[in-house]
Amino acid sequence: MKNNLLSEKLIYTGDSLAPTHLHLCTYSTTEIQESSGNTFQSIKDTLDNTHINWLQVHGMKDTETIREICSHFEIDFLVLQDILNANHPTKIEEHDKYIVLILKLFYPNTHKGEDELDELLQQQVCIILGSNYVLTFLEKETDFFDDVNTALRNDVLKIRSRQTDYLFSVLLNSVMGNYISTISSIDDALEDLEEELLTITEGYDIGIQIQALRRQYMLMKKAILPLKEQYVKLLHAENLLIHKVNRAFFNDVNDHLQFVLQTIEICRETLSSLVDLYISNNDLRMNNIMKRLTIVSTIFIPLTFLAGVWGMNYKWMPELDWRYGYLFAWLVMGIIGIIVYLFFKKKNWY
Repeated sequence: MKNNLLSEKLIYTGDSLAPTHLHLCTYSTTEIQESSGNTFQSIKDTLDNTHINWLQVHGMKDTETIREICSHFEIDFLVLQDILNANHPTKIEEHDKYIVLILKLFYPNTHKGEDELDELLQQQVCIILGSNYVLTFLEKETDFFDDVNTALRNDVLKIRSRQTDYLFSVLLNSVMGNYISTISSIDDALEDLEEELLTITEGYDIGIQIQALRRQYMLMKKAILPLKEQYVKLLHAENLLIHKVNRAFFNDVNDHLQFVLQTIEICRETLSSLVDLYISNNDLRMNNIMKRLTIVSTIFIPLTFLAGVWGMNYKWMPELDWRYGYLFAWLVMGIIGIIVYLFFKKKNWY
């Protein structure tokens, strides 16, 4: 890995090929204006420092456009590098004039084959809060924040009358909603697997599904757990960008975050118990197989003994010259086999 402090070259590290597209929403209490384009210069004139400006950036491919945006809003070069680093850990970072959040969004893989297991994909979202602006950077062209756009157009709950930190809390709450729905689906899938394991289904390898859900759980845990310690940075009294009147909304987001963290912990315990239950079921299934093999062996032991006795090459064996000796041998062995089978059945040993 190269030292990013020794290079001025900007490189997007993700695998999204979506072209860079910008959507700007400038609004005040009485009006709203929207514009879009592929370059910063095409929407720059719409910016209004007397209004609230929400700039959405979809696609990180054009690093020069992202550099221009960050330069205009006086975003630090290291933050710019973090925006383009698709594998950056989750973090909340305070600066003098803005706050930076780097989070992950989760969504199912809709292009998987029929034989593939469910896979959880993620993309990075960076949200920057300033005094009169909010910037969102997404790796792909997505409609994830479209409901927020609709709320601004319709001025739902007087959203345009509120400050930038309220818009920031609404966007953050949308991310929390994504976390809640994703972790809840994992929790439901784990409960379904637990029921299947308790019924000990034959010929169905649940272990593969457990591993798939474990990978999804670890992906979410890695992305969300850092928020447990870092979210308090938004709530301390010295934070001038979060106004006192809007702190209740951030407390609500924190409630959602705590729910997600609790569900993650429940999933961890459920996964641990599922693995133990899966191993126990495998041992039980193997014991049942060995029991059946033992019963079969036990039935044939006396028959093998008789076959060995009558197979000896002694000259004087009365049964050899008897006309019904062969039939008698089969009759004796059949009776012995039935007796042993009935004995095991009476003892419920199979």
